[in-house]
Amino acid sequence: MRKKDKLPLILGFLHREYPDARCALLFHDDYECLFAIALSAQTSDRAVNMVTPALFARYPDVESLSKADEAEVRSLIVRLGLAKSKAHNLVLASRAIVERFSSQIPSSVEDLTSLPGIGLKTASVYLLERKGIASLPVDTHVGRIAVRLGLAEAKDSPGKIKEKLEAYFPKEEWHFVHLAFIAFGRNRCRAVNPDCSDCPLIGPCSFRRKKKKRP
Repeated sequence: MRKKDKLPLILGFLHREYPDARCALLFHDDYECLFAIALSAQTSDRAVNMVTPALFARYPDVESLSKADEAEVRSLIVRLGLAKSKAHNLVLASRAIVERFSSQIPSSVEDLTSLPGIGLKTASVYLLERKGIASLPVDTHVGRIAVRLGLAEAKDSPGKIKEKLEAYFPKEEWHFVHLAFIAFGRNRCRAVNPDCSDCPLIGPCSFRRKKKKRP
């Protein structure tokens, strides 16, 4: 199926199945949003939402977190993956924000990704959620689905997949597609044992075809 034929099919499915897709992370301001996203790397949003209330109660702003003891921060996020490195980066990033940006969270991809532990995905999601800057960030769900639907190749970097998806979908759909792909990835198109039964996207999906080719 050609890309120009599959894109309306994909968008139609997403709007029918996930019309109210939204960010699952809980936060109240720019500070909480940025670091909740950073903490979500290689773990679930649900797990992040379980640790951030205590973390942000103890350190309510970048100034307090910039002075934190890393061991204490680690103890508050210990149930998350990579807790040691995440705690280290949270403190270093907070110090950088205080020292280089006058305690204000930066509002450009370049400045955000200059902070320890803040990659392109985290920066893009933050700018999308808090600043309304159009983007189509790629996490593991978005990347997996893009490859399965033939919109990207497995060898593509997240940045390359992002470029491709932003070229395929209208700009006004970027935020929605990002969130709906995540919902689809969690709910149905899982990495292991995806629920392919009666999926309207079986046509453009390569995952099912590859399974059928196995002896």
